[in-house]
Amino acid sequence: MLCVPRRRDYVAIMTETPAKQPKLEIRIIPVTPLQQNTSMIWSTETMEGVFIDPGGEVDKLMGAAEQFGVKIVGVWLTHGHMDHAGAAAAVAERTGCPVIGPHEDDQWLLDEIETQGAKYGIKDGKNVTPDRYLHDGDVLDLAGNKFGVVHTPGHTPGHVVIYSEEGALAFVGDVLFRGSVGRTDFPRGNQQQLIDSITGKLWPLGPQMRFVPGHGPLSTFGQERIDNPFVADEVTGYQGAEKQAPDEMSQRLSKRWS
Repeated sequence: MLCVPRRRDYVAIMTETPAKQPKLEIRIIPVTPLQQNTSMIWSTETMEGVFIDPGGEVDKLMGAAEQFGVKIVGVWLTHGHMDHAGAAAAVAERTGCPVIGPHEDDQWLLDEIETQGAKYGIKDGKNVTPDRYLHDGDVLDLAGNKFGVVHTPGHTPGHVVIYSEEGALAFVGDVLFRGSVGRTDFPRGNQQQLIDSITGKLWPLGPQMRFVPGHGPLSTFGQERIDNPFVADEVTGYQGAEKQAPDEMSQRLSKRWS
């Protein structure tokens, strides 16, 4: 089990407007006894937002939305484990928003949220069937801001990663962590698939890509390629091509700990 610091991150994705203000902002809200990072991301222009991986504690999540004046218009799921999807149904019931993702190969996990949650003291988890599954190459839209999707099996068969190329930020669920990778000893986990997903789907997005993991602190793909003992380049032999980094202004990220 990861040792997760009890803190909240605040990140503004600096996709610049002419007034030099960020178009998107993020609040990372740890929830459940497993301290899973739920991301609330919203447009500063429309104040419409989504929860990425609302694992539980729906009152806490909706309270954060109210605090920041965010109208929740969607739930995006990276995979089907109960600590990432446990509150998806409850958020949808309260807001009327659609649940989007993960890939349909994780539906069997979404059907077991209530059973699995009881084992970990997550009492408000509910089984859920998404309104839309996600696939490799899909594009999500939040108030005109585009997010790409890559299918990244290994931790679970239907895991996906959602990323903003313009903001150089990815939401990786439990595929990758600072200094570690996702577990593959769960049913239908596959270690080689996981490594292939990281090197074949994530690394090509570029070393500048910062990522929010499902648990623990943020990092960058470049940093993990240097010193992650499981997927550093010297371990995997990765020499693949990468996308060009966005321009300097769109890479800028600000962070505040609270």
